Amino acid sequence: MSGRRIGQQKKVTHTSLKPLAAEPLARRAGGEDLLELYHRTRDPRLRDRAIECYLPLARRLAARYHRRQEPFEDLVQVANLGLVKAVDRYDPTRGTRFTSFAVPTISGELRRHFRGTAWSLHVPRGVQEDALRVRDAVSRLTHRLGRAPRISELEAETGLDAEAISEALHARAVQATASLDQTVGSAEEGDATLGELIGSMDGGFELAERHADVGPLLRELPRREREVLFLRFARDMTQSEIAERIGCSQMQISRILRRTIARLSEQAEGPARRRMEKAPEAR
Repeated sequence: MSGRRIGQQKKVTHTSLKPLAAEPLARRAGGEDLLELYHRTRDPRLRDRAIECYLPLARRLAARYHRRQEPFEDLVQVANLGLVKAVDRYDPTRGTRFTSFAVPTISGELRRHFRGTAWSLHVPRGVQEDALRVRDAVSRLTHRLGRAPRISELEAETGLDAEAISEALHARAVQATASLDQTVGSAEEGDATLGELIGSMDGGFELAERHADVGPLLRELPRREREVLFLRFARDMTQSEIAERIGCSQMQISRILRRTIARLSEQAEGPARRRMEKAPEAR
């Protein structure tokens, strides 16, 4: 009777291990044991418990990559995602400890996050990695030397050449940009935006307007006068060179230029004056 009970008990324990009766063992197991059990049973509850065991590891790695401009909790979420990927990809039969496998996986996820979201402008991946190396080297050398390091010292520290270091330093400068709509100054100075303070008049607009005024007038000029203007101002030829090319004296070229420019200025003055008169109405 007792022998039958023992046999029955062994049979129950064996069958329940398939997906569920690893539960008592899982309660006592550490992270590595949980991962081994999960690999054998594919019980999602074991997967969840293994992830919970290594959440502190993910948080420590997130802290290592934390910078002021990036919210820490966002990095923790990214690190947790890397941890989940590590748990799903880990194979305990290969004899590698899980932490040795998980740390590069989580760190890679964090670096991918910085490459994808932490740069205001698109920067090639290689330049981003060089920028991180140069940033860390600058921090170490500044602490060691008590001053900002020279390019030659950064070359020796990072193994990069001067051109790559210069490119990395420029890349760091554009890693974070400010919005032109950002308000600056104190309350007494009003709500001025950054764009209002750094903006300037674009001379190209005036040039485009003058081109629109003069273009039709140029087409009405005689062929010889158009050619002289083209050679002088488009080809940047001297009056003597133009005279030799056309077959006249330098004095004649001078008179043609003076007379033609005066006529164009007088004819273009009307449209410009009309725009100036309309400008106050537009404002």
